[in-house]
Amino acid sequence: TPEAAAALRAPDHGWRAGVRELARLWLQDGRRWLLWSLLVVLVAVLLVTLVVLARRFEMEQVQRALERDNADAVVDLRHALSADAQRLRQLTAAASSTDLWEMKAQDLLVAHPAWLRLEWRDATLHLKGERTSPFTSQPLAPPVDQTPLLAACADARRLGAAGFAPSRFVPREGLGVEVMPMCVLVVPGNGAPTYAIAYYALDGVLNHLLDEAYKRRQTVSLTEPDGTRLAVHGSPRRGARIFTSQQMLDLPGNTMVLRMDGWRAAPDLFPNVLTALVTVLAVALITVLVMLARDFRRRQQAEGELADALAFRKAMEDSLVTGLRARDLQGRISYVNPAFCAMVGYDAPELIGHDGPPPYWPPELADSYGRRTAARLAAGGPPRQGVESEFQRKDGSRVPVLIIEAPLITATGKHSGWMGAVIDLSEQRRIEEQQRAAQERLQATARLAAVGEMASLLSHELNQPLAAISSYANGSLNLLHGQEEGGVSLQDVRVALGRIADQAGRAGRVINSVHELARRGATARAAVAPQALVEAVLP
Repeated sequence: TPEAAAALRAPDHGWRAGVRELARLWLQDGRRWLLWSLLVVLVAVLLVTLVVLARRFEMEQVQRALERDNADAVVDLRHALSADAQRLRQLTAAASSTDLWEMKAQDLLVAHPAWLRLEWRDATLHLKGERTSPFTSQPLAPPVDQTPLLAACADARRLGAAGFAPSRFVPREGLGVEVMPMCVLVVPGNGAPTYAIAYYALDGVLNHLLDEAYKRRQTVSLTEPDGTRLAVHGSPRRGARIFTSQQMLDLPGNTMVLRMDGWRAAPDLFPNVLTALVTVLAVALITVLVMLARDFRRRQQAEGELADALAFRKAMEDSLVTGLRARDLQGRISYVNPAFCAMVGYDAPELIGHDGPPPYWPPELADSYGRRTAARLAAGGPPRQGVESEFQRKDGSRVPVLIIEAPLITATGKHSGWMGAVIDLSEQRRIEEQQRAAQERLQATARLAAVGEMASLLSHELNQPLAAISSYANGSLNLLHGQEEGGVSLQDVRVALGRIADQAGRAGRVINSVHELARRGATARAAVAPQALVEAVLP
């Protein structure tokens, strides 16, 4: 995380603080790290288990293949020895004389290099004929101790099959060889039974009686049951683990063990196809795990950014004085902000999902509001400049509002409803009323100023009637004094008083016009027909 990276980049003098910060982050996100650690450990255990099982399976496959080869080799040896015994019977049964037998025996020795010597003996095991293999420079002498040979021939006579004697070591050409006699009973149709004896070199048995497929991939040897090696073909490879298989070669009169040591090395950490496949799957699993971790980290980062964006949007919505209202296509409210709730006096749960007319519509205007809303939606939406309306708060008071709505479009471009901004016009109306009152006061002040300016212009209008009134009054007084003396008529006084009244009325009219212009009060408004207003303003 960025906090962990900052903790790791702490200065040297503050390494303790960095360690404490890492510990705090570990404790803070301990559960998440524990789950990831367990997942990594489980994946590692799974991979190690798969590799170990694959390696063990490969080893078992190699061992099973070696066991099958060894069992097949034992069967092949039995068949080969049985075929050789049949050839000896045919040779001896068809021989009418010793010379003929020796001639045919020589041909068989050439064809069968595993034989060192062939003998033809009578029923008492006295030698009648013999031949030595042309492939050896040192002739094989008959054994000094005839007891094993007698036992082998006795087994052949008793079983009616080939009998074998235990092998004996014969020094030859500085090395020596293990020789195993095989005795076959031959009963001619018109004579006494005889015996045909073949002396096998055990290394020749391995070289010539076994198929090359067995000897190409492993070391083959014949041993005694106690483990003494009698003959071997091939040499083991160094630095490789040997797979060993042993099968009993149980012959009448002689029991040996055919042993195979596999030359194929034991599977290493990445052995063959199966382990390679497991390794590829493991690498793929690790890759998926890394990608999952990266995706999880990006998802966490995106979730953090989304949470920050939501918190930022929430702060903006809470700080707005303009009400926000979202509606779906059926007219149900799906969102309101705190400013809208404060404007109408209802809580958000009371408004969201409400069916029917909203509770803040005045009851007497609900029908007209519904028709107006339906007409606006049918026309393609409300006007962009907004619509003035009037809401009723929960306490019953009215509030004038301006509603500005726009289509609500989802991320996929689908029209899902309408988002509206609701502006409270109460303060605006109050300010307009104050401005109107101030304008009237300014007009009154202007009229007073106009009166002051007109005072100088009207002074002569007032001075003239006042002077005339004063003159007429003085004249009237003089006439009255003259009447007392008996020389003036009342008609003259009456005329003077009429003139005084006229001048007083004139002055009064001037004063009344000025007073009418300057007096304060509400502007009188009256209904006027449009035609009369037009005629009044036209020139």
